[in-house]
Amino acid sequence: MIPITKVVFGPEHESQVLEVLKSGQIAQGSKVAEFEKLCASMAGTRSAVAVNNGTTALVLALRALGIGDGDEVITSPFTFAATLNAIIEVGATARFGDIDTNYNLDPSTIEPLINERTKAIMPVHLYGLPAQMNLFQKIANDNEIFLIEDAAQAHFATTTDGKPVGSYGLGCFSFYATKNLTSGEGGVVTVNDPELEESMRTLRNQGMKQRYQYEVPGYNFRMTDLAAAVAIPQFDKAEEMVSIRQQNALKLSNGLQGIEKIVTPESQSDASHVWHQYTIRFTEESDMTRDELATVLQEENIGFGFYYPRAVYDYDCYRNHPRVLIEASPNAESFAKNVISLPVHPHLSDSDLDRIVSVLQSTLS
Repeated sequence: MIPITKVVFGPEHESQVLEVLKSGQIAQGSKVAEFEKLCASMAGTRSAVAVNNGTTALVLALRALGIGDGDEVITSPFTFAATLNAIIEVGATARFGDIDTNYNLDPSTIEPLINERTKAIMPVHLYGLPAQMNLFQKIANDNEIFLIEDAAQAHFATTTDGKPVGSYGLGCFSFYATKNLTSGEGGVVTVNDPELEESMRTLRNQGMKQRYQYEVPGYNFRMTDLAAAVAIPQFDKAEEMVSIRQQNALKLSNGLQGIEKIVTPESQSDASHVWHQYTIRFTEESDMTRDELATVLQEENIGFGFYYPRAVYDYDCYRNHPRVLIEASPNAESFAKNVISLPVHPHLSDSDLDRIVSVLQSTLS
């Protein structure tokens, strides 16, 4: 079986975890502080605030900015539900632009949605490719609204400006089990503003600055030292792992070149794609569907994923939700029916990649 993703831990992870267990301090402690410094360095920000998962990172960012009832947040219609759930969780209303052919939020679809209730734009760096942050930054500045980056899939990616993702507004990263860097469950918000940092540290700790000194109603969003210990050794190898993902993506694209039924993903020369997923799309004219290809891949023991099978609002629980405003997103709705992701993780062998290409060539040619 060639899995769609593979998690590998070594002695360096065991050593870090064992150190925590021997210390007796397994809640938020020195390992979390070390993890935060590494995340701030990754994003090029003043600091970072660790939390228990990527979804709470989004919620914490929204809360720290004071976004809630009556406010609107514009985001991508083509994303994991956590992006939308976080907006709903704080009491705000979600609105959606459309996506471009790189699957990221299209800046040209944003400005018509902005009104006096709009408080933030939340682009998603989908599949590891940075959104057009220079354009989103300008829109946010021109309209005096906040910018929150959903960078769950884009650790160590850099934008067309050469800046790391997570450095524009508040950057929200996930360290879920299948992410490029993982702590099993975990998240972080990267931040430059010291007041926002202090607010988030208070909110994540039940609203306390000091023990039993409650400043605001808060949450238990704390990360454990055990989770941080799992993630810390991966930062030393992150550059190497990204490079391998990039090489694997290039091999796949070269091998699939010229197959008319599909569109292979683009790699922009002026932005660093970290390839959390390698996603192909069937053309509207194709005489084959992604479901038919999925059947073949299953028979051939090659992993795959549908990321994502529908536009995020295209579910009953959201379609009738009073705080989900749905505009037409034709690209998102069309692409969602036709995308399928293939293995690109750094633990693939050359023979694995050759096999994936061979199966697709024989199936699609």
